[in-house]
Order: sequence, then structure tokens, then C-alpha cells
Amino acid sequence: MTFDAIGIAGTSLTVHRKWLDAVSDNLANVNTATSTDGEAFRARYVIAQEGAGTTGVYVAGADWGDAEGRMVHEPNHPLADEDGYVRYPDIDMSEQMSALIMAQRGYEANAAVVDRAKSTYEAALQIGRS
Repeated sequence: MTFDAIGIAGTSLTVHRKWLDAVSDNLANVNTATSTDGEAFRARYVIAQEGAGTTGVYVAGADWGDAEGRMVHEPNHPLADEDGYVRYPDIDMSEQMSALIMAQRGYEANAAVVDRAKSTYEAALQIGRS
């Protein structure tokens, strides 16, 4: 039972870490401008799925944001087109910050589960030595 808890929480740690990686990439690129003839940075969204035939969860893939982005009028920007527009990613900062908090708290909760399960296992080993 203890090993199951460690294994399940371990899979969730991996998913939450990858979610944190995706959110941090999205936040780091929120102000990345491109020319209007190129694609905007595409936000990455992690897709988690229950393990089929196993316990735990895994990253099943990623969903990507819109490459169209949003057009911003910045005529003095070096990448601006002849009409003065540049393309920015269509990333909602508040949505990403909320996701960051959820991913961080999920990671912390699963790390606590691993720690508690480890302590329980160590206590059980001490009982056997008495």
C-alpha cells in the first residue's frame, strides 16, 4: 500500500512538473513579438490522463495555443510591418498565473504524500526490528 502511494504520487509529481514547465514557458514568452508574416509563440497546455491499466497519471500530450496571436500597433518596433503592426502571443497572463499556482500546489501536495509514505514505510521497518 505504501509503495502504491509513492508510485501514484510520483507519477503526479512528473505531470505537475511538466505542467509547471509549460506554464513557465508560456509566461516567459508572453511578450515575444514576431513579424506579422510569421507565427506567434504558441502557448503549450499539458494534457494529463489516467494511466490505462496502471495506477497514477501521465502526460498524454500537449495542446497548443493559436499561432495567429494578437496584432498590436507598434510602429516603432523593429519587427513592425508597413502598417506598424507586430504579432504577440494570445496568452492570458491571469490564466497562466492561476495555472502556475495550481500546478505548484499540486506538486507540493504530492511531494508531501511521498514524504509521508516514506516515513510510514520507515516506521514499519523499525517495528520489524524490535
